[in-house]
Amino acid sequence: MQPASRRITIIDVARQAQVSTTAVSKVLRNAYGTSPTMQAKVRKAIAELGYRPRAAARGMRGQTYTIGVMLPDIRNPFFPEILDGLTESLRDTDYQVLLGPGCNGEDAEARVTEAMIDRGMDAMALIAPISPAARLEHIAGLVPTVVIGRHGRSPVYDTVTDDDTAGATLVVNHLADLGHRRIAHIEHHETNPTRLAEMPNAIRAAGYREAMRARGLEIDIVSTTYTQEGGYLGARQLLDRPDRPTAVFAGADVVAMGVLEALAEAGVSVPHDISVAGYDNTAFAALGPISLTSVDQAGHQIGANAARLLLDRITDRRRPSAQIKLSPTLVARRTTTPPRP
Repeated sequence: MQPASRRITIIDVARQAQVSTTAVSKVLRNAYGTSPTMQAKVRKAIAELGYRPRAAARGMRGQTYTIGVMLPDIRNPFFPEILDGLTESLRDTDYQVLLGPGCNGEDAEARVTEAMIDRGMDAMALIAPISPAARLEHIAGLVPTVVIGRHGRSPVYDTVTDDDTAGATLVVNHLADLGHRRIAHIEHHETNPTRLAEMPNAIRAAGYREAMRARGLEIDIVSTTYTQEGGYLGARQLLDRPDRPTAVFAGADVVAMGVLEALAEAGVSVPHDISVAGYDNTAFAALGPISLTSVDQAGHQIGANAARLLLDRITDRRRPSAQIKLSPTLVARRTTTPPRP
């Protein structure tokens, strides 16, 4: 073990592993041409010596080994699922993930992404960004970028999405098969018409409409926000009606949290009076006392795919853009049952 009186260098690692400094550099950069045996020797030497490469020096060589992740809302319990998949896929690399809150606003998103670009991050993952498409392409022109949860496509950035139309159809069909005819949907109100075709909330609402028409049912949508407060306010609107729905499809699990809060406050039993379904299948949904029926859009897999696309694009900036769309599944739990006769 080297003494702690000086900083360990790449030369020390090469001596410890009995390889060249070029080999150590290749392992640190995850470059091609290093055998598994060499990688194991270098990694072992790094661990034994406690070697830590200088971020500033790496930046001067063109790489900082940092990946910026922009989150729209840190309170949404679905986003940690994506982060888990992304960070787990990067675990055996030298890349570190740094987070920045977008705060559901274009100005805040611009500040965060500009800060990441200014600090020389090697790539960025933007989760459900609301910035104009031109802004996203500008970012991707400067830094390898993957856009998560937004359905637009571009020649300069990659996308990973869930099939939100299919997910909404799963919910409507599940509730209709149980015998529900009055199925309400709480959506996130989209204020910018230019991005309607790309945003998951709008696509879920469109999928709900399409599925309701296919089952011959009347469409009933309440527009609020994809927040717990939005779910609460949406449920209050539904409860104030003389003819209440027998089932509520919340556009996200965080929305369903607010719905359940409002129904409990009003003394409405779930699912005996009103069934509730969410979307995202977060850890909250699986909690025993909650047991929320929800759509699983495989957040962990979304994050893993995003990490793979970022690493590929860091290696080859000129490759064609990729679009990955995952197929959701419905996880039925105790919050949905047939309506009362």
